[in-house]
Amino acid sequence: MQTTTLVIVIAGLSLISYYTGRTRAQAYRLDGRLLALPNQYGYLTAMWSALPAIILLLAWLAFEPGYLNDQVIANLPAAAQQLPTEELALLVNNVLLAVGNGGLSPDPVIEDAAAAYLAAREQSRMLVTGLILLLCLSGIIFSLTRYLTRLHARKRVETVIRWFLMLCSGVAIVTTVGIVLSVLFEAIRFFESVPILDFMFGTTWSPQTAIRADQVGSSGSFGAIPLFAGTMLISLIAMTIAVPVGLLTAIYLAEYASPRFRSAAKPTLEILAGIPTVVYGFFAALTVAPFIRDLGTSLGLSVASESALAAGIVMGVMIIPFVSSLSDDVITAVPQAMRDGSLALGATQSETIKQVIIPAALPGIVGGVLLAASRAIGETMIVVMAAGLAARLTANPLDAVTTVTVQIVTLLTGDQEFDSPKTLAAFALGLMLFVSTLLLNVVALHIVRKYREQYE
Repeated sequence: MQTTTLVIVIAGLSLISYYTGRTRAQAYRLDGRLLALPNQYGYLTAMWSALPAIILLLAWLAFEPGYLNDQVIANLPAAAQQLPTEELALLVNNVLLAVGNGGLSPDPVIEDAAAAYLAAREQSRMLVTGLILLLCLSGIIFSLTRYLTRLHARKRVETVIRWFLMLCSGVAIVTTVGIVLSVLFEAIRFFESVPILDFMFGTTWSPQTAIRADQVGSSGSFGAIPLFAGTMLISLIAMTIAVPVGLLTAIYLAEYASPRFRSAAKPTLEILAGIPTVVYGFFAALTVAPFIRDLGTSLGLSVASESALAAGIVMGVMIIPFVSSLSDDVITAVPQAMRDGSLALGATQSETIKQVIIPAALPGIVGGVLLAASRAIGETMIVVMAAGLAARLTANPLDAVTTVTVQIVTLLTGDQEFDSPKTLAAFALGLMLFVSTLLLNVVALHIVRKYREQYE
């Protein structure tokens, strides 16, 4: 059977196990005393049926490719098996291509190996299918035994769920550690070629390297200061727009707006979060940037056709829903008793908002602002289309700048060799961006803890 079919079979047999176990428990409840509800026995038998089958299926999916490759190599001629690793891998790849064509190939060696691959795959699938069916049916058989009703089903079900949640947490942690280590190792390779101080404090970014040593720019310049300056400039412009507008919108919707207006305005505002960033990029490049350029020209200012101001304004509009929606939810969650107490002491509604509600909701508001800041720092498409690719060290919002994420995409676009400083620079930029975001989280966490202790 195919993998999808096996998943459907496991789900179907597990459902049968659930109903069988629950029915068995309900019948026994009429004659004796159960240690849990009948539904819990249904869950127990379903897990008894599904979990071993799922574990076997995952193990098979993990080890089957290696097993089939070994079968391919074992069916190659002895001379082919003695080939160097690279040539042998290429030959195995040709066999897999022949398998995709139904096992047909003009080379009889490859065709024989493809036939062996198909036969081994069919045998492994039949074996795994039989074992999975056996394991699933064992759950149904177990549900019919007398021993089922003697178990404390709820404790066993909760134990399985607890271990499953721990596994999910472990996967998240391991994934994070894996991402960090993969970026770190490649960044270390980059710093072996480029000194870390030159990268962190250099003011010139020109990662282009020449093929020959006599060409201009053969060594490249990897000063990251212009990239981080551009990132901070555009993010600051975006946050200057998004935070006040989003926070004031949230205060109005939560405290002043009528329920009818709120029910219509909040979903409409959140539509902004669902617009693709490429659409914002088109809007910034075709409407906002020309408008700013024409307005600056009329005022006698020199404005680039692609400016940080245009990208920052559009990015700020894009992240307004992140601030407003989260802040609105946090403000709404403030207990009504705090409002009533403030009003009872003679405070006006505006004073209550300023001195009671906002301080109480500040941790959640800081979290929303932090999420919006992370969204602004990681944005790429708007910057590419509205701010350009020029790595320029400037604080003038009317100039063209670029960001870290744009340069990462640029460095990794197309076929790249991961043995040159130009490509490895993307991992160094990613590592620095990760550290910067981590420091931002630490500062935000400090602010949240400080004010939370004050109002608890």
